[in-house]
Amino acid sequence: MAPGELGENITTRGIDLLGLPVGTSLRIGDSAVLEVTGLRNPCLQIDNFRDGLLKQVVGRDEAGNIVRKAGIMSIVREGGVVHPGDTGETELPRGRHQPLDRV
Repeated sequence: MAPGELGENITTRGIDLLGLPVGTSLRIGDSAVLEVTGLRNPCLQIDNFRDGLLKQVVGRDEAGNIVRKAGIMSIVREGGVVHPGDTGETELPRGRHQPLDRV
């Protein structure tokens, strides 16, 4: 699958997005700032893109808990232009960290 085919707006590498807590700020490029709100929650329609894709992006850990691996959701806090190859930085929220849950 090519980047963007599943509706993602930004594709990253080298950042453990699924391990970030709610409220983490992601600075992309010179000025864009996103706030992480939760896990992307894929449904059966994702299999329309490729048969069996849902099983690849939703699974279970050793304890039987559902693990979602389809990406994260965020809101724009500061707009800006993002270019391919731009770097990204994360800033964790203050206080107690809340793990991501589906949105």
